[in-house]
Amino acid sequence: MLNRIIEQTEIYVRNELGEDATGHDWYHVDRVRQNALHICRKEGAGDPFIIEMAALLHDIPDEKLNDNIETGKAKLDSFLQTIAMPEEIQSSIVQIIESISFKGGRKIELQTIESKIVQDADRLDAIGAIGIARAFAYGGKKGQPIYDPNLKVRDEMSLEEYRKGKSSSVHHFYEKLLKLKDLLNTKSAKEMAESRHQMMVLFLEQFYQEWDGHNR
Repeated sequence: MLNRIIEQTEIYVRNELGEDATGHDWYHVDRVRQNALHICRKEGAGDPFIIEMAALLHDIPDEKLNDNIETGKAKLDSFLQTIAMPEEIQSSIVQIIESISFKGGRKIELQTIESKIVQDADRLDAIGAIGIARAFAYGGKKGQPIYDPNLKVRDEMSLEEYRKGKSSSVHHFYEKLLKLKDLLNTKSAKEMAESRHQMMVLFLEQFYQEWDGHNR
């Protein structure tokens, strides 16, 4: 029965996010799922089914991908109503999804190991080589420049400023991506993050060399 629910959820998410061009496509979701299950096994903690379901559905209600927060929540609720699952498991999945987003660096105390694992898996996919590619895909989709040296890095942001304020894809590294390594919850994720973080640091060094014309 659990396998059937997973398959049903996979089909739904593929249909919803399969054509996404912001870095929140099916392949992102699947990587988050695989990383989350890997961390679950390494840590020897958490309910694998709840972790897998939350990872698969984590971007469905994301306000970035919907008209507004309410529309996103309604979409997730509507899908969950089609699945025969105990209410407490559905509530656990929704609680994880609602609590793990970065949203300008807001700090939410995560209540469960499942939340911590899914958040770590999602954040791992935002850093490293894939994180770099996703950052520029999302920035381009939003109409942001690759880099504007006249812009300042925004340290403290409201959610509105984080979502809609003027920035660049390179600034996004300082506003979010380079912070993520130190915000991870589990030992396994922290170990996985080291090489990915270093990849971003080296990328930025090379980027500035080429930007300034020192690497011709």
